[in-house]
Amino acid sequence: MNRLSHHILAPFSSHRVISLRSLSFSAATNPHSPPSLLRFSFRSFSVRAMASHIVGYPRMGPKRELKFALESFWDGKSSAEDLQRVAADLRSSIWKQMSDAGIKFIPSNTFSCYDQVLDTTAMLGAVPPRYGWNGGEIGFDVYFSMARGNASVPAMEMTKWFDTNYHYIVPELGPEVNFSYASHKAVNEYKEAKALGVDTVPVLVGPVSYLLLSKPAKGVEKSFSLLSLIDKILPVYQEVLAELKAAGASWIQFDEPKLVMDLGAHELQAFTHAYSALEASLSGLNVLVETYFADVPVEAYKTLTSLKSVTGFGFDLVRGTKTLELIKGGFPSGKYLFAGVVDGRNIWANNLASSLDTLKALEGIVGKDKLVVSTSCSLLHTAVDLVNEPKLDKEIKSWLAFAAQKVVEVNALAKALAGQQDEAFFSANAAAQASRKSSPRVTNEAVQKAAVALKGSDHRRATNVSARLDAQQKKLNLPILPTTTIGSFPQTMDLRRVRREYKAKKISEQNYVEAIKEEINKVVKIQEELDIDVLVHGEPERNDMVEYFGEQLSGFAFTANGWVQSYGSRCVKPPIIYGDVSRPKAMTVFWSSMAQSMTKRPMKGMLTGPVTILNWSFVRNDQPRFETCYQIALAIKDEVEDLEKAGITVIQIDEAALREGLPLRKSEHAFYLNWAVHSFRITNCGVEDTTQIHTHMCYSNFNDIIHSIIDMDADVITIENSRSDEKLLSVFREGVKYGAGIGPGVYDIHSPRIPSEEEIADRIEKMLAVLESNILWVNPDCGLKTRKYAEVKPALSNMVAAAKHLRTKLGSAQ
Repeated sequence: MNRLSHHILAPFSSHRVISLRSLSFSAATNPHSPPSLLRFSFRSFSVRAMASHIVGYPRMGPKRELKFALESFWDGKSSAEDLQRVAADLRSSIWKQMSDAGIKFIPSNTFSCYDQVLDTTAMLGAVPPRYGWNGGEIGFDVYFSMARGNASVPAMEMTKWFDTNYHYIVPELGPEVNFSYASHKAVNEYKEAKALGVDTVPVLVGPVSYLLLSKPAKGVEKSFSLLSLIDKILPVYQEVLAELKAAGASWIQFDEPKLVMDLGAHELQAFTHAYSALEASLSGLNVLVETYFADVPVEAYKTLTSLKSVTGFGFDLVRGTKTLELIKGGFPSGKYLFAGVVDGRNIWANNLASSLDTLKALEGIVGKDKLVVSTSCSLLHTAVDLVNEPKLDKEIKSWLAFAAQKVVEVNALAKALAGQQDEAFFSANAAAQASRKSSPRVTNEAVQKAAVALKGSDHRRATNVSARLDAQQKKLNLPILPTTTIGSFPQTMDLRRVRREYKAKKISEQNYVEAIKEEINKVVKIQEELDIDVLVHGEPERNDMVEYFGEQLSGFAFTANGWVQSYGSRCVKPPIIYGDVSRPKAMTVFWSSMAQSMTKRPMKGMLTGPVTILNWSFVRNDQPRFETCYQIALAIKDEVEDLEKAGITVIQIDEAALREGLPLRKSEHAFYLNWAVHSFRITNCGVEDTTQIHTHMCYSNFNDIIHSIIDMDADVITIENSRSDEKLLSVFREGVKYGAGIGPGVYDIHSPRIPSEEEIADRIEKMLAVLESNILWVNPDCGLKTRKYAEVKPALSNMVAAAKHLRTKLGSAQ
């Protein structure tokens, strides 16, 4: 029997959860069908009733197959061919899944072995000179060196993708870059899908968004206009389009998410110019320009819908409700509207009846044959498949839809719009919506009252930070340029096995506690041997900095396989906040007290802050986000005060994700920052002056929110700095005064590269040029969880040596 194993959408089951299953596929019911029939029938792209579209899909696989293949390849345990084979299997399963579900517009080139922006950098041949690329098709060696660095050169900068927890690799551009067509990935993947019998819509990061997402390379003036490169990159896009047309593509999707931002006339003109210049190349193709994550501003909407070479426009109608009004006010005749009504950013089942009402209203504006049902954005930002959650509470599960289920929702809405509504599916959906609204497990009156009582106070500590730092120094007696780490230490296979076995009840609680105690003791000894000043316990008991806390708070649910890509092979498993949040009992006091008893040095209590827990969770959508955040803040406040009572004098409350929650539009910044910063202050407003409160922030652009960071009123902030070319320091060069303790990261922990003592000392010297020595801390960029001890020990040793060298130097100068 000729068979091809792949993931396919199973038929509707009685409880309407659509499953992704691994099974054998044959084209006919006859098991002896000849091999020539083993393929999908092509779906034509004439847009008619039941038109449905998916912007993009998760890459990692239902069980993180890509993650494990990548890490095996990076560790030298498997070949490039092995990695390519896993990637090809995942791509084919995704395409076939969508094809079987009835999706008409199936994307290709949204799959990536690291990041779609990096893929575009490779396509354009925009490789920074330090990677030694000499032309030709870009292979894994250069590609992964750009993403991760290598033994001799650092990685490119990584930063947040808009306001998501996904990270992209920032292109480094300048006037000297010679663009050339250097990666044929988009065309190859279109052909790959076509060979499987699936005609896809190739997706490219649009040329204008690509430039606006870039930064001037090192040595290029910061004022350099990235948009001045538009005419240099368009010839490469033209080559790609010519090859796609020759291969048989009939539709092309350009992702231009920058259109939802606050853009000036010059930037909007770049869109008009770019798509006019591409007009000849786009002739014979249907062109979709896709936007997502927010409303499209009025002027951007006018610019976008005036583009002559564009056939269809995609809008996020979940986060972009104001765009609905713009469409109602005028939509270009004869153009297609790709209506993003199924949320690609969350895991709640779509309210099908409400979405259908919206679609029917739009149908009256754009015409029945011009409306395409779509996701609000790529499903990259949601979990893969509910079928992999057999242990999830049944009631909560009925309220959810992961990527596989969202694909089915899109098609169900398209069918309903065409007069072929699946009544049973819609009835089950309505019942689940009603169940969620009335469930007693969602509401806790005591929590709601406590949150309401917060109004009327700004929850500031009674004493200013300068006086608090003096009191803390008398107690802690730290040297100048104190050294610390951010929290986590390497999570070994043995450590993960112990946690897994304890969770599966294969080892006793006593054995588990002993194993974790042994690991903490090891981490404490390593830090003492390295002579680090303020220690951490290494977090061996924690799987994830958000999930660990969510598991101990009420109002949270957890998945077994709800993984979402953060960057590269790194995945997170966001908790689901379905109800009011409270803390039934202490969460970290036992482990922090144990760790402090092992050393005379200060031991940091390690907590995740309320804004980060919120932004790194799938959040309930039945109340404002700030109300949920205040509830979490009250729970963390209880924990902070219990740690202080237990004798922990340094408490770190990480707010790694505060910046990423910032709305994309400036007009909405102040409201968000006000409640986010207030939530942080709630957590520690009741501690003594001698208790030192730290916070940590990672990969973001902080310069535009520095005053809000100061307003958090933390005693010490450690912050990502090294991978972004120390651009954080520029804010202090420009005259911003910062009186609290601050530790800009001195080396990038997301790269396996070990920095030298001299390199770290040089970084510290740059910091001392703009910051007072009495407030400066020395630390890595982020936690060490993802690194190996063989990398961590020498890097930290060099960090401590650099700090000691500069202490001596400062002492001599005085």
